[in-house]
Amino acid sequence: MSNKVPFSFIVVIGLMLFALFFGAGNLIFPPMLGQSAGINIWSANAGFLVTGVGLPLLGVLALGFSGKDDLQSLASRVHPVFGIVFTTVLYLAIGPLFAMPRTGNVSFEIGVKPFLPENSGSLPLLIFTIIFFSITCLFSLNPAKIVEIVGKILTPIKLTFIGILVIVAFVHPIGDFQAPIKNYTVQPFFNGFREGYLTMDTLASFVFGIIIIHAIKEKGAKTKKQIMIVCGKATGIAAFILAIIYTALSYMGASSVVKLGHLDNGGAILAKVSDYYFGAYGGILLGLMITVACLTTSVGLVSSCSSFFHKLFPKVSYKTMAISLSIFSAIVANIGLTQLIAISVPVLTAIYPLAIVLIFLTFLHSLFKGKAEVYQGSLLLTFIISLFDGLNEAGIHFSLINNFFNEILPMYEVGLGWIIPAIVGGLIGYGSSIIRAKFGLNHQLD
Repeated sequence: MSNKVPFSFIVVIGLMLFALFFGAGNLIFPPMLGQSAGINIWSANAGFLVTGVGLPLLGVLALGFSGKDDLQSLASRVHPVFGIVFTTVLYLAIGPLFAMPRTGNVSFEIGVKPFLPENSGSLPLLIFTIIFFSITCLFSLNPAKIVEIVGKILTPIKLTFIGILVIVAFVHPIGDFQAPIKNYTVQPFFNGFREGYLTMDTLASFVFGIIIIHAIKEKGAKTKKQIMIVCGKATGIAAFILAIIYTALSYMGASSVVKLGHLDNGGAILAKVSDYYFGAYGGILLGLMITVACLTTSVGLVSSCSSFFHKLFPKVSYKTMAISLSIFSAIVANIGLTQLIAISVPVLTAIYPLAIVLIFLTFLHSLFKGKAEVYQGSLLLTFIISLFDGLNEAGIHFSLINNFFNEILPMYEVGLGWIIPAIVGGLIGYGSSIIRAKFGLNHQLD
């Protein structure tokens, strides 16, 4: 096995996977979580690590475990129509609608805007996003080089910038932890769990997993066992780095409240902390760190989304897709970070549980012999609950339904009411498949 896939390549794959996942939201949300959680930071951070590290890497492993070449094939185990719809919605969410524009917008807000006069207007953002997504597009037009570009060049640069800041924050903390605020006064773990949704990494895991699996196969791993061994080692490397960085950023945020107070967003926290430790040089360091982090993620997203939409619409070339998505993302980025996050939260709340359930069903596939009814029952009940969670996040409340769900579903108030319905739906589906089998109507999937 070692002769086919060198350990040095596994390390590169692990660093690449880390770089693809660690983008805009991954830098912004942990410091904000730390400030809000205060003395409850360790519980909140543990919840964040579940959805920010554990689930995304399980998503990559699930894709390798399934033996499928893409998300659409995997999701089609539910139903061919679901395969197309779910995959398209997911690619739109992590692509041109939310995640891709956010990479450019966050880069500007933290890396450039602090150095501009207050009355600079909207022109600098327009110029920056054109340059940022032009570079993204240039890298994305060479998808075969993505392992080398991201794993060997951009990742070490990013790790260096991030490492300097978090090491200093650990060695010389700004102050002691303070009392928690907002939702983190109670059930900090579950609030940290939901905060991890905003990274969109579990959704992206299905997309980045394709890049990882293909790269592993090109190095000689052919069987499922070989692929899973290499994939497991690479995801272990990525998980270790992600967990360390997230915990350090959360710690940095929690220790900053004494001197900096509670700030509005994670970007402001990072900027103030950098300024506290390094003065004017802190802004330059942070700007480079943010821009490189966002650029690596943006390259991966444009490349993956272009490949998917080219496959969906074969008459449109990959190059045309990459250019079009880059232009569209540059336009949307000019809407503003606050608006992008506000729009994305309800959508992510609605579709995230579907991705989580699909991951676990993939690992249990052989246990229930791939019966389509199990997938369908579990995901249908999951979506019913998560849909109302999403509507609540959008400010659309159905009091009667919410009160009913609160009465019968454990953890509905913390956004995890879909867990029991997912299990019940799967059991109902399994029972239905047994009944259908008696009449020769059972549907089993590969």
